[in-house]
Amino acid sequence: MTAKQLNRLMLVSLAPFIGMMIWLLGTNLSFELTDSAFPKDTAMRASIPEGTNTVISGLDQAKAMALHTASSIKKSVKQYHAMNENLNVVVVLTRSQLGRPALIYDRRITRKIGSPVQQVQSDKLTAQLFTINAQYFSGYAMKVKLKSSKGMKMVLGNDKYGSAETTLSAVRRYNAIAGVNAGGFADQAGKRYPLSTTVLNGQYLGGFQPSEKDLFFVGINESLKLVGGKVTDQSDLDAKKLKFGASFVPVLMKNGVPMPIPAKWQTSPSRAPRTVIANYKDNQLLFLVIDGRNEAGSSGATLEEMQYLLARFGAIDGYNLDGGGSSSLIFNGRIINHPADGTLRPLPTHFLFFK
Repeated sequence: MTAKQLNRLMLVSLAPFIGMMIWLLGTNLSFELTDSAFPKDTAMRASIPEGTNTVISGLDQAKAMALHTASSIKKSVKQYHAMNENLNVVVVLTRSQLGRPALIYDRRITRKIGSPVQQVQSDKLTAQLFTINAQYFSGYAMKVKLKSSKGMKMVLGNDKYGSAETTLSAVRRYNAIAGVNAGGFADQAGKRYPLSTTVLNGQYLGGFQPSEKDLFFVGINESLKLVGGKVTDQSDLDAKKLKFGASFVPVLMKNGVPMPIPAKWQTSPSRAPRTVIANYKDNQLLFLVIDGRNEAGSSGATLEEMQYLLARFGAIDGYNLDGGGSSSLIFNGRIINHPADGTLRPLPTHFLFFK
């Protein structure tokens, strides 16, 4: 079949369809659908489960409750912060009031001594230096409030048992801010030993020795309290948990009451340079160092006068330390008293104080 014959065949085959299209285009047709041809509106809507409105209402109530709770929490937080601030104020006021009696007591005893001429204050201690001017003698008082176990210690001369050095030398070696001579001594075979019972760093040097005649022991315990008196049993002294201490004679005051002065110490000598250690009821320490031009009894103070000073200054317990040429007081690197020998005496024990 040729191409011409094929074209004719196709034209004959399509003729009916072409004719129908021409008729449709030329005719104005319209269609009308009844309501039944469309589905009902409710059929196209998703059905709402029963109880939904109740759930929605509950959610609304929960939301309102949550908002109210949040508001209450915010209010409670504000009240808490306000209360906390008030409590902090109360704590500060309470602390200040708790410290007030101690402050009042300190002011009272300080006023009895006078106005300090020098003062050192740190987290370890507060040390105040005063001058004493009496009718027959003059001297110095040093009041010390220990705040730390590192504020005070006792040392040996040159850190050797049987050796001796001046209090000024010990102060300089240890870089201390103050120093006072401690216990008595005994010379033997060219060495200078501490007298009787001596405790250093909680240990007995030369062993425990019961107090004989008028001797006493005085020292500082682990609670930073002054303890002292005659000792006959080592267990009694052990129970006091001592850090350090030394011995001399006599006891001057116990519990605010003057003790009888042994006859020997009333006249041998009558007046002399003196060193005394004492305490207050709040555990502050008091050191009295009295000047004297010589040791012949023509200057210085009597032990009865030292008792009078202790009572006047409000001390509780008082102990006479080695005096005469041994009396030494160093404060802020300077020799404060006037040594009876014209120069400081080398000694086996010293009380040192640290800033």
